[in-house]
Amino acid sequence: MKLLRRILVAILALAVILYAALIGYMFFNQRALQYSPDGDVTALAATGLSQAQEIQIPSGDGFVSAWYQAPAAGMPLIVYYKGNSGSFTAEHERYAQFVADGYGFLAFDYRGFPTSPGAISQDNIIADALAAYDWAAARHDTILIWGRSLGSGPATYVASQRDAAALLLETPFLSAVTVAAERYPFLPVGFVMQDQFPSNLWIADVTEPVLVAHGTADTTIDVSNGERLYGLAPNPQALWIVPGAGHSDLWAAGIWDQARPFFEQAVSAP
Repeated sequence: MKLLRRILVAILALAVILYAALIGYMFFNQRALQYSPDGDVTALAATGLSQAQEIQIPSGDGFVSAWYQAPAAGMPLIVYYKGNSGSFTAEHERYAQFVADGYGFLAFDYRGFPTSPGAISQDNIIADALAAYDWAAARHDTILIWGRSLGSGPATYVASQRDAAALLLETPFLSAVTVAAERYPFLPVGFVMQDQFPSNLWIADVTEPVLVAHGTADTTIDVSNGERLYGLAPNPQALWIVPGAGHSDLWAAGIWDQARPFFEQAVSAP
C-alpha cells in the first residue's frame, strides 16, 4: 500500500508540475500564440486603387502605415480595423468595392504587423485604433467603423469613445479571453491573459447603431460570441447570421450587401 501511495503521489506531483509548466509557457508566449502578424504585403500599385494614398499616422512612440482614399462628395468614410493575421493590404478587394460605391476608406496595420513597426499589445492596438480614427475624423464629418475578428475589439472600443455614425462587427468575439477560455477550458486564462479585449464591457458605452455578422461554421470565433455581443449592444440594428459560413467567408457570402443599406440608414438618420 505504501508503494502504491508513493506512486500515486509521484504521478500527482508530476501532473501538477506539467500543468504549471504549461501555464508558464502560455503566459510567457501568449502574444506569440494570440497574434499571427506574419504575411505578405501587397503593394498599393498592384491593386486597382489608383486614387488611394499611402500614409503614416503617428501613434504612441511610432506610427502606423495606412492606405487612404477620400469618399465621393457627400459620402462617408469607412475606418477599417483588420483581423489577426497578416497585413491589411491583403484585403484590397474590399477597399476597391468601398470606393466603387462612393465610400472613402482608411485601413492600416497595427504596430507589429507587416507594414507598421513596433510591438504588439492590446494597449498599442487600442492606441493605434484611436489614432487612425482621430486622423480620419479631423478630415471627414461622417465616419463609419468596421471591425473584423480581432479588429472587432478595437472597433468596439473606439465606438465607445468616439462619435461615429455606425459600427459594423464582422465575426466578433464577446471578448478575447472568452474565446481563449472556450478553446482552453482546462487553463486559468482569465488570470494569465494580458490582452483580453473586453468588448462585452466596452459595448455598454457604444451608442452607435450596431450590425453584427457571423457564420455558424466559424471555428475560430464561435457564432455564439457574435450573438451574445449583439445582445449587449445598447443600439442593436441588425444581426446577420450566415448558415454554414466560416470565419473568412462573409465577404464572399455578401456582407457588403448587408453593410451598405445599414450604413445608408445610419447616415440618413436624423
